[in-house]
Amino acid sequence: MESNRWIYDWNEVGPVDPLVRGPVELNDETLRDGLQSPSVRDPSMAEKIQLLHYMDQLGIYTADIGLPGAGLRAVESVDVLVGEIVKEKLRIRPNCAGRTVRADIEPIVDISQKHGVAIEAYLFLGSSPIRQYVEKWDVDRLLQISGDAIAFAAKEGIPVSFVTEDTTRSDPETLRALFLNAVEKGARRLCLCDTVGHICPAGVSNLVRYVREVVKEAGVPIELDWHGHRDRGLSLPNALAAIAEGVRRIHGTALGVGERVGNTPMDLLLVNLKLFGVIESDLHALNDYVALAEKALGAPRPYNYPMFGEDAFRTATGVHAAAIIKAKARGDEWLADRVYSGVPAGWLGRAQDIEIGPMSGASNVKYWLKQRGFTSTPDSVEAVLKAAKQTDHVMSEFEITQTLARELLRERKEPITGD
Repeated sequence: MESNRWIYDWNEVGPVDPLVRGPVELNDETLRDGLQSPSVRDPSMAEKIQLLHYMDQLGIYTADIGLPGAGLRAVESVDVLVGEIVKEKLRIRPNCAGRTVRADIEPIVDISQKHGVAIEAYLFLGSSPIRQYVEKWDVDRLLQISGDAIAFAAKEGIPVSFVTEDTTRSDPETLRALFLNAVEKGARRLCLCDTVGHICPAGVSNLVRYVREVVKEAGVPIELDWHGHRDRGLSLPNALAAIAEGVRRIHGTALGVGERVGNTPMDLLLVNLKLFGVIESDLHALNDYVALAEKALGAPRPYNYPMFGEDAFRTATGVHAAAIIKAKARGDEWLADRVYSGVPAGWLGRAQDIEIGPMSGASNVKYWLKQRGFTSTPDSVEAVLKAAKQTDHVMSEFEITQTLARELLRERKEPITGD
């Protein structure tokens, strides 16, 4: 985690933060789980390929590129994306989702064999009591369904991660039975799902600690995944809690898109992991990744979306702007990028942006004019600041230049016409 003498970091006080204990792999679900949002569109193939390249640039370890059991269109999409990974020698590894049925596994096997590349299968099955009641399942039925599917995939040489849907509302005895059965049949990863965004960070810790004890019983190396949704707005802290408990693969989607209100936002996760010192990835491509996801999915960012919204590094407040300007006057961009920002804009290829509005001071106006090549005079600064104080919003460039033009005409004693 970055710090120096100018920042006292309470995040580093006391015991060493467990987030720094080991490596973290990220699994990008944008092109599968993200597309379950009822408000997004299925991107074009070219857009999917470009998103895959951005994921690769950002150091994302693996990507869920579809559920080929959904039909011919899904099969074709997965086929093209795996082909792109092979052709362009991308580092990112492909995985596919599937129900615990042979019909969903067979196309994964076919595409894997066609391209000569391992495609990990994330095979999912509901495990919570409420889901069992609705579906009229019992635990014996769950064990049979999941066991047969995992054994089939393993026999075909497909790496298997067993996904218990609604893990966070499942009872310990059922989870233990399902997980031990999955490992016996050939699964080497277990994915814990907060399918309806139910859990809180303390619950994540309880769940992961329990599952780690179950894994010890299995007697073979097993890795854990965390897949979270944000119905309660807790997906990011839940993901960090999972990492703190030793989960090494975390799932997320661009802009947090997904079913209902979505999944853990991959973009926010990446920045936070870099702030914690867990990853060292260059994040300059992250802006382009977010922008393409917004366009390709038809998922507009809120203006106040953290780090990537329009207002993320934008201020019109006099006190805040003055501090940034004073830091810049010292010739220290590191200082200017942090004095009023918890996230360095420069990491993301962005910059601190100073605007003019009703809460601005003279320093805002002077800086704004200088940045755009205008000559600053006491009268022009006063005129713009006076106009700003009379508005109920941040002034547009047009409004500011109109004010400057009026002031120039007044100084020349020329008649002011028009609006």
